[in-house]
Amino acid sequence: MTDIQQSKWHALTADEAITQLETTRDGLSQEQVSQRLSSCGPNKLPEAPQASTLARFLKQFANLLVIVLMVAGILTAFLQYWIDTAVIFAVVIVNALIGVVQEGKAEKAMDSIRQMLALKAAVIRNGKRRTVAGEELVPGDVVLLEAGDKVPADIRLLSSHSLAVQESLLTGESLPVEKGTSKVEEGAALGDRQCMAFSGTNVTSGQATGVVVATGAHTEIGRIGGMLSGVQKLTTPLVEQMDVLAKWITGFILTVAVILLVVGTLVLNQPFTELFLAVVGLSVAAIPEGLPAVLTITLAVGVQAMAKRSAIVRVLPAIETLGSVSVICSDKTGTFTRNEMMVVSVQTAANDYDVDGEGYAPIGDVLFNDKPIHTAEQPLLQKVARACALCNDAEIHHRDDNWSFEGDPMEAALVSFASKATFDEGEDFKARWRRTDVLPFDSTTQYMATLNHDHNGHGIILVKGAPEVVLKLCRVQQTAQGEEQSIDLTAWLDKAEALARKGQRVLAVASRSVPADHTVLSATDLQDSLCLLGLVGLIDPPRQEAISAVQTCLNARIQVKMITGDHAVTAQAIGKQLGLTHTDKVLTGTELDALSDDQLKEAVQHTDVFARTTPEHKLRLVMALQSLGLTVSMTGDGVNDAPSLKRADAGVAMGLKGSEAAKEAAEVVLADDNFASIAAAVEQGRTVYANIKKVVSWTLPTNAGEALTIIVALLAGLPYPITPVQILWVNMITAVTLGMALAFEPTDAATMKKPPRPRGQALIQPALVWQIMLVGTLFFLAVFGIYQYAIKAGHDVEYARTLAMNMLVGLEIFYLFFVRTMNLRSISLAGVKGTKVVWSAVGVVVVAQLAISYIPILQTVFGTHSPSLIDNLVIVLTGFALLIVLEIEKVVRLTLYQRKR
Repeated sequence: MTDIQQSKWHALTADEAITQLETTRDGLSQEQVSQRLSSCGPNKLPEAPQASTLARFLKQFANLLVIVLMVAGILTAFLQYWIDTAVIFAVVIVNALIGVVQEGKAEKAMDSIRQMLALKAAVIRNGKRRTVAGEELVPGDVVLLEAGDKVPADIRLLSSHSLAVQESLLTGESLPVEKGTSKVEEGAALGDRQCMAFSGTNVTSGQATGVVVATGAHTEIGRIGGMLSGVQKLTTPLVEQMDVLAKWITGFILTVAVILLVVGTLVLNQPFTELFLAVVGLSVAAIPEGLPAVLTITLAVGVQAMAKRSAIVRVLPAIETLGSVSVICSDKTGTFTRNEMMVVSVQTAANDYDVDGEGYAPIGDVLFNDKPIHTAEQPLLQKVARACALCNDAEIHHRDDNWSFEGDPMEAALVSFASKATFDEGEDFKARWRRTDVLPFDSTTQYMATLNHDHNGHGIILVKGAPEVVLKLCRVQQTAQGEEQSIDLTAWLDKAEALARKGQRVLAVASRSVPADHTVLSATDLQDSLCLLGLVGLIDPPRQEAISAVQTCLNARIQVKMITGDHAVTAQAIGKQLGLTHTDKVLTGTELDALSDDQLKEAVQHTDVFARTTPEHKLRLVMALQSLGLTVSMTGDGVNDAPSLKRADAGVAMGLKGSEAAKEAAEVVLADDNFASIAAAVEQGRTVYANIKKVVSWTLPTNAGEALTIIVALLAGLPYPITPVQILWVNMITAVTLGMALAFEPTDAATMKKPPRPRGQALIQPALVWQIMLVGTLFFLAVFGIYQYAIKAGHDVEYARTLAMNMLVGLEIFYLFFVRTMNLRSISLAGVKGTKVVWSAVGVVVVAQLAISYIPILQTVFGTHSPSLIDNLVIVLTGFALLIVLEIEKVVRLTLYQRKR
């Protein structure tokens, strides 16, 4: 069998393809099949090697933050605080298990693609028809296709009768593609290769025979699967930032530990054992043991909030990634649009009308000059509606408050329009006008014609089809008064072209009256004898909520780009209706191929609509945007979207009409296939990140205060103001209460009015470093101060440590209220008022502290004594003082920042 590049089969004639494949129209012999099956392999996608579960599990521990946590666990075990050790290691193990589950994502995506291949195929071998397993197909096999079949391999068509194939999973085009046998140009886009049928697509109508040109991994769908397995998935910004945070914490602990050991041994002459125990105490104070758990909970809270807004998060960190998105790349069909055809315009010799509504529901108005009209007063419009209803094989149904259809989606849209344009809603055209004969739509004739008779003996021929074909069959056109006049073909062709430039699929509708005894319809009955009724324009319209969502994203300085396999004119028209920024220029897949990587990086900055794209184009566009430092979200529903979904920082798949391959390759799945839900998910992602930032801004300064207290006490040769077990208690109890309360903070009203944060921006910003230093110092002064106050007042060390521990908790409570409003220029009443979650957390902490301070058994465990009411009041007043100082500092700092700008 002669070797030939798979991409060139469409550029060969049917006979040339048969010759190249060394086969005949009678098919292969069984001997040839066996030979080719041995050399080419079965018609299935190869399975990539998969790592063992144990290897995946161990891989999860190769992370610095996890190592820091494990060190913390070892240190607490060294101190024999077994419960705390168990909690820390439980967090580590749970996170590892979650990671193991996520690791299988790529393999699941590949499995879902494999399942899309046909299980059975009808073939001709040795001149006889037989049914074989899809895996047994080989290049050169002659395959029979008919409506309802799944195409079992990539096939070069040999004959075709009204064949239409739904290829949206590969091209993104919403309508079935009419197929023929004529060869096309070698550089034709995938969606323009009418002589090819591709593996995994579905035959919607007609019949055909074809010869298999590619099987398994060599098919278009197999090639996408190979791309998917080779795509490198980027880590999420949150994971990157947590790695940076782990390095900071680790570096701080190691640096200070070494300094303490050197200074303590050489300068202070303290025993090494005591110094080592001091370092252990410092580590317990510095490591935010509860932070990973609280961050996970913050993400989980965001996941639940997003689920209520129809966005299902498959991977926890992805929700935060959505919050950092600076550009959203979306497929057109089913995301920006409803993936439902609708009549939007009608042009007659009398008037031009617009039609509104949604989907296939026959609910909406016919508009003239943007105002609804009474269609009963428009007889010519009524005739157009009658033709659309009768020259039609589709049906629409109303079930469970939803409108669905059977048949061709374009014909279903015509039925819906006919109901909107009929002044008597109870009128049933098909009941009144019985069909007598029909000429079905054929790709060669480009029209459909029916012969209908009413109960009074009137006969009428109705025709709909491509304008350039139907107009040539018309002798006259009908006026508003029901008269016939000569037709201006040039003017009507110009009208059809103008509608097409708006992205509409245009049909011409015509009729001819015939006698009652005319009961047989032939093509000769149509020649130069029809009367043109008008033109009908259809489109898959943009969702109204998507238009608003696009504007919301643009206001948030998030770029929105449409990347579709549909035609350039259609894509540009939808882009303009959506309000995309750059719609004057559309780049097609062919034009993208001609651009170098540097040229593409320049082009994507000034182009928002990309049409006739392949999976390679989509992947290349995502990578070009990422190379500009942008955080990219990619949405899609087809197998062709899977590689780019995997590569994007946040892949978003369609849940209703999306393929399983797309869902498995994505981190987020939309339950309603609506672009508006993406905008809502971005808003929720920003809220999650803001809350994570609050958690970190609350946790690190408090830990810094604890660590500073230990360091000063050690260097001064004083007893610890707070013991390691007390510090560990404070860290754990406040993290799972006060820290967790920040996870439930509501969305700020200005969230979607701010620009996205830079891709490389870390959690630890200069402002946070200053916050750590300032708050840490204030915490140290207050904690150390009350400890010294208690000692000088004659109290024992245990009592002083109790006051110091309670002071630490009290300051954390007051600091929590500051963190909630840290970005506001003045004290907010709502911020001080708090939320139910905040006050519940405060209540739990207060009760817990009272318990370990006053209950004898717990006093023994934690080394505490019962503090007096006056001393407790001092703690509360100190907390108020802390809040006032921080608010003053905030106002001064923000004022100076504003002046610099």
